Amino acid sequence: MGTKTTQEITITFEGVQLTGVLSLPEQPRGLVLFAHGSGSSHTSPRNQFVASFLQDGNLGTLLFDLLTVSEEKQDMMTRELRFNIPFLAHRLMGATDWIERQTQLKGLPIGYFGASTGAAAAIVAAAEQPQKTRAIVCRGGRPDLAGQSLVRLKTPTLLIVGGADYGVIELNEKAFSVMQCTKKFEIVPDATHLFEEPGALERVGTMAKLWFQEFL
Repeated sequence: MGTKTTQEITITFEGVQLTGVLSLPEQPRGLVLFAHGSGSSHTSPRNQFVASFLQDGNLGTLLFDLLTVSEEKQDMMTRELRFNIPFLAHRLMGATDWIERQTQLKGLPIGYFGASTGAAAAIVAAAEQPQKTRAIVCRGGRPDLAGQSLVRLKTPTLLIVGGADYGVIELNEKAFSVMQCTKKFEIVPDATHLFEEPGALERVGTMAKLWFQEFL
């Protein structure tokens, strides 16, 4: 594996600043943006672990926060923003536009990795801007919250759910049934919502890497 560069970045978007970490191999075949739900951040060990699999597959990664620090504090009390899918999708689209303005990133095929409500945000954003996104992977996500965007989605999408994540499995199955894009549904046996069981997150990382390598 070649060398990679990692740097902290700030995405300035409509008067707010979103912080994140950008990691790039020498000649990346694409760039994957991580969209996670509230209560998680770009410093999440789970997201960093999955990102390392993608980086090993010659993919760049951008782990960033969809909410500002003050918004995150507000949401911890009210839980309003984490389920405001249009708001989160708008932020994700703004970050995508920011990437297209960066000299070192311009022209890279873009993918989204969504977790929890970030999965719905990724689907809505990709449905709104189909020409900007090549692939989506959702881990333990809530794609059902994407509503009509599920039907309009054209981007190849992989849904990954834990086999013991009861309730979420059914919600993903329902979302999967109405999706009309290239799609795949994977269940990691015995894994719960956070994929904390031995080997579970490794399975997620490998599946995600292969999906992005195929479509980016």
